[in-house]
Amino acid sequence: LKRFDLHETMRRREMFEGISRFLYPDDSTYEGRQMRLMQEYFFVSAGLQSIIRHFVRTNGDLLHLDRYVALHINDTHPALIIPELMRLLMDEHHLSWDDAWRVTCGAVAYTNHTVMPEALEKWSIDLFKRLLPRVYAICEEIHSRWMAVVRQRYPRPQDEDKVRQVAVLWDGQIFMANLAVLGSHSVNGVAEIHSGIVRHSLMREFAQWFPERFNNKTNGVTHRRWLMAANPQLSALLDETIGDAWRTDPEKLRALEKHVGDAALLEKLAAVKRERKVLLANYVHRTQGVQLDPDSIFDIQVKRIHMYKRQLLNILHVYHEYQQLLKHPDMDFTPKTYLFGGKAAPSYGEAKLTIHLICRLAAQINADKRVQDRLKVVFLENYNVSLGQLVYPAAEVSEQISTAGKEASGTGNMKFMLNGALTVGTMDGANVEIHRAVGDDNCVIFGLRAEEVMDYYQHGGYRSWDLYSSDPDIREIMDWLGSDEEFYRLYDALLDRGDEYFLLKDFQPYCEAQREVSRRYADRAAWLRSSAINIARSGYFSSDRTIKEYATGIWNLRRVRI
Repeated sequence: LKRFDLHETMRRREMFEGISRFLYPDDSTYEGRQMRLMQEYFFVSAGLQSIIRHFVRTNGDLLHLDRYVALHINDTHPALIIPELMRLLMDEHHLSWDDAWRVTCGAVAYTNHTVMPEALEKWSIDLFKRLLPRVYAICEEIHSRWMAVVRQRYPRPQDEDKVRQVAVLWDGQIFMANLAVLGSHSVNGVAEIHSGIVRHSLMREFAQWFPERFNNKTNGVTHRRWLMAANPQLSALLDETIGDAWRTDPEKLRALEKHVGDAALLEKLAAVKRERKVLLANYVHRTQGVQLDPDSIFDIQVKRIHMYKRQLLNILHVYHEYQQLLKHPDMDFTPKTYLFGGKAAPSYGEAKLTIHLICRLAAQINADKRVQDRLKVVFLENYNVSLGQLVYPAAEVSEQISTAGKEASGTGNMKFMLNGALTVGTMDGANVEIHRAVGDDNCVIFGLRAEEVMDYYQHGGYRSWDLYSSDPDIREIMDWLGSDEEFYRLYDALLDRGDEYFLLKDFQPYCEAQREVSRRYADRAAWLRSSAINIARSGYFSSDRTIKEYATGIWNLRRVRI
């Protein structure tokens, strides 16, 4: 019996490890890449076969599948849906190539969620062909037929770069983003600036071929979770002030704008915010043993850890403020609590080091009695949706500081806005539309614009070492960062590897933005008024509006009721 139990335990462990390797493959290994490709194929094929089986049973004629079924690709990981649908329609249900392609393009739509390379998937032809020979043959035929058309427009050798930009197969790789655009009837980004980058830069050649396919659908968030469920105190105050119609129609939050001059209402709003800050402070004390001051500014950045999202810029500024307080203990300084949260990809070294740096500096600052009443730093462990419901209602400053042009949209910015936080951010993603909604008086915008970033990428002209030489604040920070071997990789990224995401270029503008936050916070009535305006104008960023736009603009559902 003992032998059986041991063998059974080992068998179950091996099975569990096999399932784990399948669900969470390591893309840095050849085996992991194989597993990732097969994972994507199995999920896509299973979903399609289920849809087709149900459709045939209820309708019968697959020639009209695209009139009744919408298949939506979110980024390129499920782009295998295009050749797999072709395979099922032709091999299993005997449609001709032309009919299968018409149905596929009519049913499939593609949303690009980021311009970062990790979402623009590419596969080695050798790997793909060996594992999925029939699917590869279909991809090859799609490419061949498309190239016959492209070569007619671009026959000259000097046009080869334009041909490359729209090719499905090129230089030994399959470009899944190109396949997704080619096999879809709609291609959209998720904020105005992002959709413009997709149309005019990322997919420029495709947009010239198929201008009618490209459109924008700005992201949204559900106010039912991020306001009604997460912040019942604020929800009750809104009901008391403007009635409860906003619960079913979030655009009616706009009615709050009539009351932003009401001092009594603003005091109630302040009481709600403080109550939510106390709840978050209690959670932090209970889980991490750090005592937070609920009367300090709660400045929060919660999102995936990435160099382009620039948590590193945030923590370097925190170090700068810490040093200023040590050098000038009598300086005028509004007490601040900086909170970070988010997770890093397993193989992303710089992101993991950023978390380590935040935690290391937090421990030093929180233990320093010279500043403990004025500055605190916390990294929220195991950040998730449940914790988010504590975080967003407590925030007063929403950190949205990505490199301009890199963040497709963001939705954290909308959740913070819904709960009355003021955005400190770059003109990136949905920050552009938030800025348009609330104006300069009710958010703080800083830093390079997307076109300036693109100009530096294309023409050069920026050297981070020049800033190191000319700016004593940056030199002090970088010397501190480079003095510890553990963090040398971050130092190297900012100086020796050219500061790809312009953290040092935007450092002084970010410092000024933070000083502006402190100046505004000192005028309590004006700050509360800005908070109320952010809430009042957040209704546009509801997912109800977003889903209606998808339903009517892409899926052709004319009778939509949310």
